[in-house]
Amino acid sequence: MQTAPVRAYVALGANLGDPGMTLRAALAELGRLPHTTLAAHSSLYATAPVDADGPEYRNAVAAIDTTFEPLSLLHILQSLENAHGRERPYEHAPRTLDLDLLLHGDTELQSRELILPHPRMHLRAFVLMPLLEIAPELTIPRLGPARALLEKITDQPIRKLP
Repeated sequence: MQTAPVRAYVALGANLGDPGMTLRAALAELGRLPHTTLAAHSSLYATAPVDADGPEYRNAVAAIDTTFEPLSLLHILQSLENAHGRERPYEHAPRTLDLDLLLHGDTELQSRELILPHPRMHLRAFVLMPLLEIAPELTIPRLGPARALLEKITDQPIRKLP
């Protein structure tokens, strides 16, 4: 555990069950984590699956201030996924809840369990658009301004939900 809180960003996604309700519940659960404050969260967005199959996804991004180290936070996120019935029958399978740790302060990490910044976040409109909603000036370590990265993605339809 760190002594000072770090701003971390978590992507949320779901396309099974009631995805909107699940994402709202997961946001509330992130806000109740010990040593963690939910600082902000984006609107919900609807997107077609990318490199996956199944029904349309609901996506969001949360900003949390936490004293958890990156790997500890990852394990907590995986426990939340499991509590919502997440199964992993094959890569990119439809899911009841997906929580991806995108950034943990300016930490750069490459381990068997976790890579930070998230290795594909710059390729996903469903990550960048909600991320920019809550952090419009964000720069991603080694990649640059998130806004410039989103401008390069033109083939992924996404719509903000009311």
